[in-house]
Amino acid sequence: MLYVSQLQGKQVWDAWGQAVGYCKDILVGDMEQPFPPLRALALRNGGSAPEFVAAEQVSGLYPSIILTVPRAEVKAFSPRGDELWLLDRVLDRQIVDTDGRRVVRVNDLQIARVRDRFCLTGVDVGGLGLLRRLGLGRLVCSVLRLARCSPSEGVIPWEDVAPLHREDPIRLRVSWNRISQLPPADIAAILYELDRKTGQALITSLDNETLADAMEEIPADMQVAVLSQLKPERAADVLESMAPDEAADLLADLPSQTSEQLLDLMEDEDSEDVRLLLDYPEDTAGGIMTTEYAAVPIGLTVGETLNHLRRSDEAQDDEAIYYVYVVDDERHLRGVISLRDLIMAPSDVPLDDQIHHHPVTVRPLTPQRQVAYLVAKYNLLALPVVNENGVMLGIVTVDDALDAVLPTAWKKRLPRFF
Repeated sequence: MLYVSQLQGKQVWDAWGQAVGYCKDILVGDMEQPFPPLRALALRNGGSAPEFVAAEQVSGLYPSIILTVPRAEVKAFSPRGDELWLLDRVLDRQIVDTDGRRVVRVNDLQIARVRDRFCLTGVDVGGLGLLRRLGLGRLVCSVLRLARCSPSEGVIPWEDVAPLHREDPIRLRVSWNRISQLPPADIAAILYELDRKTGQALITSLDNETLADAMEEIPADMQVAVLSQLKPERAADVLESMAPDEAADLLADLPSQTSEQLLDLMEDEDSEDVRLLLDYPEDTAGGIMTTEYAAVPIGLTVGETLNHLRRSDEAQDDEAIYYVYVVDDERHLRGVISLRDLIMAPSDVPLDDQIHHHPVTVRPLTPQRQVAYLVAKYNLLALPVVNENGVMLGIVTVDDALDAVLPTAWKKRLPRFF
């Protein structure tokens, strides 16, 4: 297998054996392909600007770089601007292994002939790649063979990686798209490992909803750092995409003037929900509840309830419905039913016959530890929060309740039910 480090600085010969220059860099294109083809070689031949040779005029790369034509017949190649410069922009840089979901360093790059073209096929992130560049690769491999050990390559297929280049946000859109498809917890871990400038480029590339989901998985201090990198208008949009309780926690960590500015930029309905949560102390049920839950009016059958949920904006906002709450016209809580029991019930029976009419509830000022105790005692995944008149204000999910007894880092490792 051929590696980029073996081509760096190597002399280039034309078809008649005349020296043309030295390999300064290797350009690949068509980044959306699993194995991007080589588009050109950048040569250093004494001038200040590199000379480019199209890949079609290269007959071989190893053990010598040889062209198919004499120097006089080399056609001028002009980069299109969407090429990836392997030595200048990829080698020794950070990339994301989208299969292993981790940030790694590029120690070398693998090139192979695929059909009739040279293509970029993989990234060497192992120690052997680094030793190869230091000229110790063969020596180490020989020693390992004598010891009857096989060296570990540590090569990741190119189709499983995403280069992170803050200098080229447009032509590396494919990389951003690959990363945005990962689970929010993995995106959060990647953001945590990246250097500041590269992380900022990734943040810029993510859409508001994806960034909001990822921010809910990172520590509070990093949430503040990420939000501070955004323009106020976009920061407000991201906060709108976050769960209200998460947005309220984040705004509570910001200076009051900044929080008020962002609340004013948010949509009225979203800002009202967040302001409601900010009115309660952080260690109470009101401070940790979310206002996103599935509720239906009284008087429906089971079938009508399911149809109502499909059309309900409230239910759409609840990312993982587990309980359905029954309320009257003034939002008084009348009962609750689990989604499982709702689905299993006959569609023509009244919902009132299936619900629990006296669910366990808490007041907004109930201490968080008491909420955690009730969640554990009654084996609940969520607990409704009501005021002194029985009007439903929100719900506390099990993960937020357990935050009182588990460190945040451990809580974020729990399965997300909501």
